[in-house]
Amino acid sequence: MVEVTVTPQSSLADRPAQIRVRGLSPSQLVTLRASLTDEHGERFQSRAFFRADAAGEVDPGLHAALGGSYTGVWPMGLFWFLQPDTLFRRLVKRDVAGSPFLVRLEVFDGPCLLTGPQDQPLASCEAERWYVGPGVQRVPIREGRVRGALFLPPGPGPFPGVIDLFGGAGGLIEFRAGLLASQGFAVLALAFFAYDDLPRTLLQIDLEYFEEAAKLLLQHPKVRGPGLGVVSVSKGAEVGLAMATFLPQVVATVWINGTAFLYGNPLVYKDLHIPPIPYLTERIVLTEVGALDNSGVFADPRDPAYSASAIPTEKIRGKVLFVVGEADRSLNSKLFAQLAMARMSPASCRLLSYPGAGHLIEPPSSPLCSMSSMRGSPYPMLWGGEAQAHAKAQEHSWQEIIQFLELHLGPAATMKL
Repeated sequence: MVEVTVTPQSSLADRPAQIRVRGLSPSQLVTLRASLTDEHGERFQSRAFFRADAAGEVDPGLHAALGGSYTGVWPMGLFWFLQPDTLFRRLVKRDVAGSPFLVRLEVFDGPCLLTGPQDQPLASCEAERWYVGPGVQRVPIREGRVRGALFLPPGPGPFPGVIDLFGGAGGLIEFRAGLLASQGFAVLALAFFAYDDLPRTLLQIDLEYFEEAAKLLLQHPKVRGPGLGVVSVSKGAEVGLAMATFLPQVVATVWINGTAFLYGNPLVYKDLHIPPIPYLTERIVLTEVGALDNSGVFADPRDPAYSASAIPTEKIRGKVLFVVGEADRSLNSKLFAQLAMARMSPASCRLLSYPGAGHLIEPPSSPLCSMSSMRGSPYPMLWGGEAQAHAKAQEHSWQEIIQFLELHLGPAATMKL
């Protein structure tokens, strides 16, 4: 009797799970397939071909995949290398607090590249991958101008506070905030355009909005001050670096693949105005698969004509962790990290730079998305990255990010799931 199991059956999406197949014939060639359907009805799949050992077992943590979506020994390969059936779709959990992703795991005899209704698996099981731990509370935030969702760990607290920012697509993205809250942080997933009654497009970076959000978070009775952290990516990392520069409440900033200059939108804060470097849209390249390569639209920030657009990172009094994907096809994020760090004291910053990693460095639950459709863009966007290098970068950087936040904000209450 063939059996496939996943242990634990229910787990947080950034935690490991062990897949085991038993009851096969010695040396039997099989396909292990993982599949899930997201909230929009899009299916994501991965598969790997294995040869059973002498005991008739397959363990992806011990046995090398011979082919399929990946090769080699990857304990979490079937989760990490999921890809959409429809090109340009990105796997993002929307209903973070209400339901898990349900991942179906199936075993088929022989190498199966395509499986239809007529192909019956030898065995199957289902894994639950959650983005919030037990007792994590999601609180919609609509106070003053601030719009977002606050994720609170269970218990009285107080917990270290973190603001979570995404990039140029706008809206409210919550999956990283849910996972951080499950690590014991009080996390405000903060929208700043294209959500609720916020502006539909980003016309300027109004730093007073982010200051209002920081004060609101620190005033919460379950949030431990006096400082808070920021986790930010892409356009959000541009904002995060400005917050670290000008807002004294921000003492620990994680900057992931952003810029160190204002591009496209000015920054305004009280009587301060930082002009933007215009995007050179005539340098957009349409790739052979129909995605936009945007990397050329960023004019060289080292041109002295653009010096007034630099974020004056020498003013930063807290700590900044720069996380760079060296295969980022959206922008030259390593150059921007180096330019920002050159203005800072060496003790106040650290660089994690990952060869082969793309633009969208996320928690290890997220498979590489090297290109995807994006709100506001007429074509899909090219993000870059090589699947295996990117997966390793996500696993390593996620642990480094959590340790960085705990080091500078104080320990968080770790949860188990």
